[in-house]
Amino acid sequence: MVLLILPADFFDRGQSICISVLLLHRTCPGCGMTRAVQHLIHFDFQTAYMYNKAIVIVFPLMVYLYLKEIMRLLKVIKNGD
Repeated sequence: MVLLILPADFFDRGQSICISVLLLHRTCPGCGMTRAVQHLIHFDFQTAYMYNKAIVIVFPLMVYLYLKEIMRLLKVIKNGD
């Protein structure tokens, strides 16, 4: 929810904190994913895809898993377990 409040380009500036970049000077498959998610939730699909092409798989999977967990928690609350 906090990411929705922040501007889409909030994470676009600054030095990378990826260990792969810092130690090996190479990007990893996850590099750019935070920026991609940030742009995607602000409906900037082209920039999100530019930052990390895996966003087309990761984001829908992430939404599915969050919704699944919310449904599980609601079921637990409803049953009083």
